Amino acid sequence: MAIQDVLVPDLGNFSDVAVIELLVKPGERVSVDTPLLTLETEKATMDVPAPVAGVIQQLHVAVGGRVSAGSLVATILADATTPAASATAAPPRAIPAPAAAPAVAAPPPATVPVVMPAGAPRGVLPPINEAGFASAHASPSVRLFARELGVDLARVRGSGNKGRITQEDVKAFVKSVMTGAVAAAASPALPKVPVVDFAQFGPVEIKPLSRIQKISGPRLQASWINLPHITQFENADITELEETRKSLKARAEAEGVKLTPLAFILRACVKALQQHPRFNASLDAAGENLVFKKYCHLGFAADTPNGLMVPVIRDADRKDVFALARALAELSDKARKGKLAGAEMQGGCFTVSSLGGIGGTAFTPIINAPEVAILGVSKSAFQPVYRDGAFVPRLMLPLSLSYDHRVIDGAEGARFITSLSQALADVPALLEPVA
Repeated sequence: MAIQDVLVPDLGNFSDVAVIELLVKPGERVSVDTPLLTLETEKATMDVPAPVAGVIQQLHVAVGGRVSAGSLVATILADATTPAASATAAPPRAIPAPAAAPAVAAPPPATVPVVMPAGAPRGVLPPINEAGFASAHASPSVRLFARELGVDLARVRGSGNKGRITQEDVKAFVKSVMTGAVAAAASPALPKVPVVDFAQFGPVEIKPLSRIQKISGPRLQASWINLPHITQFENADITELEETRKSLKARAEAEGVKLTPLAFILRACVKALQQHPRFNASLDAAGENLVFKKYCHLGFAADTPNGLMVPVIRDADRKDVFALARALAELSDKARKGKLAGAEMQGGCFTVSSLGGIGGTAFTPIINAPEVAILGVSKSAFQPVYRDGAFVPRLMLPLSLSYDHRVIDGAEGARFITSLSQALADVPALLEPVA
């Protein structure tokens, strides 16, 4: 056995090239032409192959390092039967490199989402799209590995540097397909937002996102990308509701609660959900079944100094408007003080986002997945409404209902928001005792 140094081969006009991936470890056995590491120039990605068979004794470079032609990258304890080889590795195989994208944190390979065509059978790899395969961000060795397994790289999201696809990502893709644990996800071919140095245009100040924003942001983005949103608009007449609410102010104060319009809206949502149970359901992980919930936990968006939070009122169907008002006050206070427990923000079936106290006439709320719908509430205003041959002033409340079109179609969405509007107009029913 002999010691064999592996040097970087001729790179043409390139020098000081980045090492972006190490494909082997010390102690690992390799064969002739086994890829050892991947380099990336401005125009190409290339593997440096092993010139001999043997065991990796030492790696002399690390990811993020830079090398040039002739740089020592590895030492191999060569097998005695291996023919003598040049100290310089064979010329690397290169492929064009896609435009560089900003480095982003990626999930571990085991949780890398997989993009599958609609109706693809479980356990069957989809056919390779050659155009997408050619443009995928992967090294030659990973491309060869994917070809051997029949994996379309265009459907695999990379977890490596700059979104590069690794062998582990390819393995995770195959495992997801074979087990049926395939999650809908955004295609890695989605265009990237341009990276801009804003300071070149004038003074700037950089402030980090709050912890809540860092957590909720990716979840909202995932919901927007993965759920086909439809938003339905309606104006609900709450003239009698508001008159009744004001008349109950003394009773509410006696019970130690502040009776807000939102308490009535939540009570009306309960009634609408009971009439339309599909809105109180969720898709299962496979996306093949609906899970109908026999409970009704309502989330509501709470504006806090640290960002938006969504506390959940459990068993809202068992609470009257006064109990709902009390739960709203208690959970809102906890949210503002940062004292909400994790369990108090979980298990929601349907969410209400009310901006009525701030303003606005309508908006398109993002569904709080895995829920299938969310209600947006804007600022009420008096409007002329034609009734019995004349225009009369009525207090109208703008409602914006967003729902998952995979679960709910337009007709069902219209029926729900109509039921909700009717429930808001039927104030005596909203005040009925809860069994």
